[in-house]
Amino acid sequence: MSSMNREELLARLQVKAKELRRHVVRMTAAAGSGHPGGSLSAADIVATLYFAVLRLDPAHPTAPDRDRFILSKGHAAPLLYAALAERGFFPPAELLTLRKLGSRLQGHPDMRKLPGVEMSTGSLGQGLSVGVGMALAGRLDGRDYRVYVLLGDGECQEGQVWEAAMAAAHYRLDNLVAILDYNGLQIDGPVSEVMNLEPVADKWRAFGWQVQEIDGHDFGQILEALAAAEKVKGKPSMIIARTVKGKGVSFMEHQADWHGVAPKPEQAEVALKELG
Repeated sequence: MSSMNREELLARLQVKAKELRRHVVRMTAAAGSGHPGGSLSAADIVATLYFAVLRLDPAHPTAPDRDRFILSKGHAAPLLYAALAERGFFPPAELLTLRKLGSRLQGHPDMRKLPGVEMSTGSLGQGLSVGVGMALAGRLDGRDYRVYVLLGDGECQEGQVWEAAMAAAHYRLDNLVAILDYNGLQIDGPVSEVMNLEPVADKWRAFGWQVQEIDGHDFGQILEALAAAEKVKGKPSMIIARTVKGKGVSFMEHQADWHGVAPKPEQAEVALKELG
């Protein structure tokens, strides 16, 4: 990739991430409920995956060789829906039906309802286990797809995450990449106070994973980490992405209170102005 092409890609990803954030604000405000904080913190990661990395065809959402993305932190569903709509899986106008009766866009993703959703998530701790299964199935079927799992930091307090981590290393699943949205806040407050994860990088390495630590809002670092993960052989990859809860909306940033509270109309207006 030439430097100019790279610059163009980085600029495109910035635009896409900002659009995803705008969708998140509009959707949660219209619904009057939802989880904006953790959706906003992961927007740059998800934009990079959906618009630069994942091999997907919205016209064939169940194609056997597609890459798989699992939103293990299922409460960030508004972000996933925004990415799927922008990628062409369904019309963006449908986003404003979030959490409304009869809508396919439920409070947590439902793989039976919406094309592009690989797993019904919301019960925290389960996504990585399913990712292990998908990665192992790909190997057994002789397919070259890759599996990406986005985890929350509070979610990593669940024991099942570590069982899955152990299994992934045991089976040497180098087609599996986990990404930790490490914004440092969960619904009850700072992760370090609720149940400290540190030294989190050392823990994943001890479980047999290849570990990278990045700024989760630097598109260059995100791209480079994902490219490096593709070259890892014989072990799964963990990308620890340091992020900011509520990123992009000044009054939401670094605030645990915005984990699961939707902005009121006047707050949404301010947020959308900040997001351009």
